[in-house]
Amino acid sequence: MVNRNASPAATHPGPADPPAGGADPAGSGEERRRSLPARLARRPLAILGILVILACVAGAVFAPVLTSYEPDVPLFEGLTLTGAPLPPDADFPLGTDLLGRDLLTRILYGARTSLIIGIAANGTALVIGTLIGAVAGFFGGFIGSALMRFTDLMMAFPALLLAICLAAIFQPSLWIVAMVIALVNWVQAARVLYTETRALSQREFIEAERAMGAGTARILLRHIVPHLVPTIIVWGTLGISTTVLLEATLSYLGVGVQPPTPSWGNIIFENQTYFQSAPWLVFFPGAAILALALAFNFVGDALRDELDPTQRD
Repeated sequence: MVNRNASPAATHPGPADPPAGGADPAGSGEERRRSLPARLARRPLAILGILVILACVAGAVFAPVLTSYEPDVPLFEGLTLTGAPLPPDADFPLGTDLLGRDLLTRILYGARTSLIIGIAANGTALVIGTLIGAVAGFFGGFIGSALMRFTDLMMAFPALLLAICLAAIFQPSLWIVAMVIALVNWVQAARVLYTETRALSQREFIEAERAMGAGTARILLRHIVPHLVPTIIVWGTLGISTTVLLEATLSYLGVGVQPPTPSWGNIIFENQTYFQSAPWLVFFPGAAILALALAFNFVGDALRDELDPTQRD
């Protein structure tokens, strides 16, 4: 029996009786998606990560406007009378390198390299991983087993060692480095998406679709792929940090982006011998690598927590 004298707060609203303000306290899936930016705004590390990423993108895009120097033109005024690099000052905010080039200019142009390779390589790796993981998880059987054994074989090789070997085979360039990183970075995404697709393909609503005669393409596009989107977004964000670190490592080792194209990795390599006398030559590009990698990690972790209901409070 319903107590008609009870206050509105004591009664449980039914589907036809929404609470005051028209919002569902639990939040529907559609409402959670609309409020994602607002929820991210309550996470200081996510905001910090977004600001760092936006600053890096702005610096890379507007580098010709932000600096009056060329990244590869040696400057006579950028060296001391003894030929040593200048420390940070009003003319060169981050100092100069051993050839007198403005370090800030080289770091800004190097951000282009990291972002282009990071987005291109990680996007390609995510496409490969999604296709292999989803196909293997949905079909299972011989196809799924063969694809996953191939994935396990790729995972058995250390990613850095495999990337070095592949990069050494080809003539290193920006796009070759992006391709090499994509070929070694897709395996983790494939394994995770395989597990999720396998679980989804055994759900009751998928079995009902099959019973009603739905084709494979309809099930994949209408039911499987939309459920994988949150995982793809999270992996796409987190994977860029790994790509940035791997590109910088390859360039530092001499099998990545080659000079005169500026890369944060080859900037450190070129100036490492001056570490004791001119530490800014290594510190500033190293700090840029660390900041960008952490920024994507902060944003990826926040997206993971917000898009995965099991991770939320």
